[in-house]
This record gives sequence, structure tokens and C-alpha cells, in this order.
Amino acid sequence: MDRILFGDNQFFGVNHASEEKAKQQQMRFQQIEAIADTLHAAYDAGIRGFSCTTHDRIAELANIVRNEPGRWDGLKWYPGMPYAHKYANAVTEHGYFEALKRLLPSGGLIDAMLTSGKAILRGEVEKMATLLIDAEMKPFQGLETPVIFMQNIVTDLILGLGYADAFRIFSDHIRDKYKAEAGFFSMNLPALLPLLERAGVDNPIICSNVNHAAFRMSGGIEGYREATAKTPARVIAMSVLASGALPAREAIRWALNEPYVEAVLFGASSTANINSTVSLIEEYRPARWG
Repeated sequence: MDRILFGDNQFFGVNHASEEKAKQQQMRFQQIEAIADTLHAAYDAGIRGFSCTTHDRIAELANIVRNEPGRWDGLKWYPGMPYAHKYANAVTEHGYFEALKRLLPSGGLIDAMLTSGKAILRGEVEKMATLLIDAEMKPFQGLETPVIFMQNIVTDLILGLGYADAFRIFSDHIRDKYKAEAGFFSMNLPALLPLLERAGVDNPIICSNVNHAAFRMSGGIEGYREATAKTPARVIAMSVLASGALPAREAIRWALNEPYVEAVLFGASSTANINSTVSLIEEYRPARWG
């Protein structure tokens, strides 16, 4: 797993602290070339891990990378699924069963299952789940994907339901089909770890908010420390700056000093911000990272 990952929130107008900044970023990245250039600025800064959603525009970006292999040598993709807005829009527009038919690969068996409702009656939800994963992974064909993530909107829903088996289904399919490791985005690491352990997912990769403001850290700072001391996990720290509320140097130094943090995920819109963030991470890089 890469120690520094570059994220894609800024490309799609996602900012948890400022709606105005989110709008500005969305306008800036309307052209796919602007997204590619910013990703390459991260690549030039030495970052080889790109954490992304399965947004339709990521598929465009994947095509650019596939068509220019020499320019992107060694770039690894860390896709997170599902892209919730895509599913929500499909359900709103077409209804549940029609949305599934549109999102799943077409075929007589799948069409028959969905038309009759037999997928649920026959306990074939697992089969449908793996087919949805495969549909989400199509844009990444031929690209290196060492870790494939479940997005927090699904992770934390499953967590709330207590349905540990869903994590097993996801992890097993990612391992068996893609020879990759499963990762999990979550806003509640302390509650997630025991459920993953129950599902048989050992030493899991979890990407979660880690910052000394405890911004969006369910269970709080001490809860994270206690949970990871009890159950081994590889934690990727995101929102280290609490969406810009914390000074960069102080925030990065604090996060990297947390003993359970194994990597950092950040997003940035400019080359200057990318370079300064990478520089600070390297300055405070823990000895345990090697």
C-alpha cells in the first residue's frame, strides 16, 4: 500500500467545510484535461497512488492514462465504490428494479432474476452484489488496483445494520476476482473494527478521518486509539486538515504521530499545494513507515 495517496474530491466539487470553495473547484475542473494535469502534478511530486470514486469522468481519466502509459508509469489506482449519486439518480428516475437492470450487466439470467424478484427470494443477493462490483470495476480494466474500497455511505450503512457478512462478501470477491485487498472508508472506525473482525477480515485497510480537531471522527480521538490498540488495522488518514480548518504543518505532524496511521490521503487543486503537502508528509514521515 502506498504511504501517500492523492484523492479526487476536489475534481467533483466536494468540500466538507465550504460550499463556495466546492463550487469554484467544480468549475475549475469541468474539462478532463484539467483533472489529468492536476493528477500529473501529484505524479511529478512522487505520488503513485490515486484514490478515486467510480464517477463517469474517472472512466474518461482512465482512458487517458491507458493511452499514455509512458507518462503514467507506476501509477496505482485505489477505486472506491459505489458512486452513490449515480445509484440514487438511477433509482429516482427508473425505480429500484429498473435501475438494477440498467446498472448490472445484461443477460437472460439476471433479467429473469430481477423481473421475477427471485434474486431476493432465492437468496442470490450475494451474486447481484458481486455483479455490481464488477460493473463498477469495468473502467479500471488493465490498470493496477492494489486496494479496492467500499465507500463510507455503504460501509457505515452496513455497520448500522450489523450485517457483517456483507464485508466478507466484498472482501472475498475483491481478493478472488481482482487479486487485490479490500479497503473500507468509514466515519466510525471504532465501531467498524469489531464487525470486520467478526466477518473474518483481518488487519483491515480502513480510510477514516484523523485530525486533532476530531472532525467527523465518530468515537473521538481516544476511541480511535483504543480500537486500534485492541484490533490491528492499517489506517489511512484522510481529512487531516479538517477540510482546511487546521494549519497544515501542525495537522500533518499530529496525524503522523498517531501510531495507527499507515498512510495519508489528501486532495489539492494546485501544484503548489500538492508539493507543500507532500513536503510536510515527508518531513514528518514516521520511522515505522520505513
